[in-house]
Amino acid sequence: MASTKIIWTKIDEAPALASYSLLPIVQAYVRGTGVELEIHDISLAGRLIANFPDRLNEDQRTSDELTWLGELAKTPMANIVKLPNISASIPQLQAAVKELRDQGYDIPDYPEEPLTDAERKLHARFAKVLGSAVNPVLREGNSDRRAAASVKRFAQEHPHRMMKAWPETGSRTRVAHMHEKDFFGSETSATTKEAGDVRIEFLGDDGTVLVLKERVPLEADEVIDTAVMNVEALRAFFSRSIEEATRQGAVLSLHLKATMMKVSDPVMFGHCVAVYYERALAAHADTLNQVGANVNNGVAGILEKLDKLDVGKRAEIEAAFEAVYSARPPLAMVDSRKGVTNLHVPNNVIIDASMPNVVRDGGRMWNSQDELQDTIAMVPDRCYATMYQAIIEDCQRHGQFDPSTMGSVSNVGLMARKAEEYGSHDKTFMAPGAGVIRLVDTRGGIRLEQSVETGDIFRMCQTKDEPIRDWVKLAVVRARSSGSPAVFWLDGQRAHDAEISTKVKTYLREHDTTSLDIRILKPVDAMRFSVERIRRGKDTIAVTGNVLRDYLTDLFPILELGTSARMLSIVPLLNGGGLFETGAGGSAPKHVQQMLEEGHLRWDSLGEYCALVPALELAAAQTSNVTAALLAKTLDRAIGTYLENARYPSRRVNEIDNRGSTFYLALYWAKALADQDEDVDLQARFSQVAGQLEANATAIAGELLAAQGQPVDIGGYYHPDNTLVEQAMRPSATLNAIIDAV
Repeated sequence: MASTKIIWTKIDEAPALASYSLLPIVQAYVRGTGVELEIHDISLAGRLIANFPDRLNEDQRTSDELTWLGELAKTPMANIVKLPNISASIPQLQAAVKELRDQGYDIPDYPEEPLTDAERKLHARFAKVLGSAVNPVLREGNSDRRAAASVKRFAQEHPHRMMKAWPETGSRTRVAHMHEKDFFGSETSATTKEAGDVRIEFLGDDGTVLVLKERVPLEADEVIDTAVMNVEALRAFFSRSIEEATRQGAVLSLHLKATMMKVSDPVMFGHCVAVYYERALAAHADTLNQVGANVNNGVAGILEKLDKLDVGKRAEIEAAFEAVYSARPPLAMVDSRKGVTNLHVPNNVIIDASMPNVVRDGGRMWNSQDELQDTIAMVPDRCYATMYQAIIEDCQRHGQFDPSTMGSVSNVGLMARKAEEYGSHDKTFMAPGAGVIRLVDTRGGIRLEQSVETGDIFRMCQTKDEPIRDWVKLAVVRARSSGSPAVFWLDGQRAHDAEISTKVKTYLREHDTTSLDIRILKPVDAMRFSVERIRRGKDTIAVTGNVLRDYLTDLFPILELGTSARMLSIVPLLNGGGLFETGAGGSAPKHVQQMLEEGHLRWDSLGEYCALVPALELAAAQTSNVTAALLAKTLDRAIGTYLENARYPSRRVNEIDNRGSTFYLALYWAKALADQDEDVDLQARFSQVAGQLEANATAIAGELLAAQGQPVDIGGYYHPDNTLVEQAMRPSATLNAIIDAV
């Protein structure tokens, strides 16, 4: 029997802990079937360790697994289950470095503001780890993300209870955005005619020339963009929004993505912090500068630097910051009990999770009194702010969505071969002065340019032609197979979208679209079209670029299913393999906190369970392995039973958690294998397993519950101890004995 490998990624936080429960079961069930499960570490800590082998002992070094997986993703035999990893912000990176150093790993400190050549080289080295370092490497295909039919059916039959009514007295919530000098307004775009290189350079008004990036290779027919965020206009926008929140009696909130947008969004976040806390920052500017306070790391990062001061001076500055709250509108809270505000840490509020929660919570966010309150939601750039305003206006008119009746909005997302649109970290720069930043080709020709002022945020992005063609094909395939309208979310008034639209229209002509409903609508109209349909129980396919792929695949699942963690993302790779991404991990930190404090992990591994089904199906197709196909079919049946019996984790301690859920999945999968008659050997093998699991179910459930209710030590947050984690996540001796004997 030919064997095939399914690669399971070792990642971070709650889904990483959950894997310690699930993987021994999966490995036991596929043993001897021609399917192997292989684990590769692409966690934040793993990436850091792999990035600095020259500073580590031999027994500390690890291979660069991310690079290896990136090459595998380009092959037809690729079969990768990719779990959510940390898109590291600077505070997260610094915390991970500190933990590793405390464990004896000689990882250097991250130079936030490199001054020397050595620091600049180190800064560039860390860039491979910061932000969404993983996804662009592995995503050698476009995304087909949707809820599995069984998951959606269950969600309608058993709707989640997190929806809060929109106030009948009226909502003052609004999405505030800039009207000029943002990325949307400044963007220029072009399609390249031939392959070649360009450099990115700054030409100052004083004649100074500074090369920002020496070489950017371009392919023929790819779309290139440049855009600038004017920081003076940005700060003026923040000031106006603060005034509006004061007038409206609303909490002020900022919605960015400083994790994935690791260069631009922390700077935008920092400008908001600077404007809101302007009085305190100005009063103590010299002292804060001396201690190295950086507004881009949030107010928490500023206050942490005060440890370097004497007690009196520290108290004086802390009082100044506290006084700001009486003169400014209240901030939306991340954790009101701990005083954690929306401007506390840049990675605490991530737009693709925070804005859906605004909709879910009746247009409100939590205030410092732990009450929900209307909000002025600041989304500075117009590229996507308007679509969020559209769904808020819909709810203000028609009330809250009903999960028991609402349709679905699935997504076909353009992301293959690092389709950037917004994630161009290596081509994003802060303007060093007044002048222009331009793309210059090898013949001295200027491809695109942008006027800038000191500190403005410049970005260049690239989207290659082959992924666009494949994206259009995938949209047509999904429209035909589902019978649902496919809507390209593209705004002809935005330069990037205009170029993409031209290609979409061209490549649609390569396909038979007879009887298909395929549209191109600007995001605000696409949102209105989609929400009108889901209120009628109708399904729609959103065909989007990389940003909206990210935003919408949290927005609609959070409303429909209560969480995006239950979504399945199938990525047909360009060269024939498959990547199967599980649900988002935005809430994972809170889950880990509860596990450490109470020994209860509420992470729902349904996304992982669902991802294994197509991974097994692909394994079956790759080697004509009928046993793998049977494993997939029976696992899908087991997932349905899991949902029907509501065996998903509770949020409360001393009730079923992730470990209990995974036990029941193992039981239902064994029973499904025992009940089938296509493979008598498997039937006999798993009849015994199912019988043992069922006979010992009460004892196993009791052992799993007994492990809860007390703090757990796993030896680290970013780089936990494997032995300690295994002990914590496999606490049932009875279950372990049965599984290990399979």
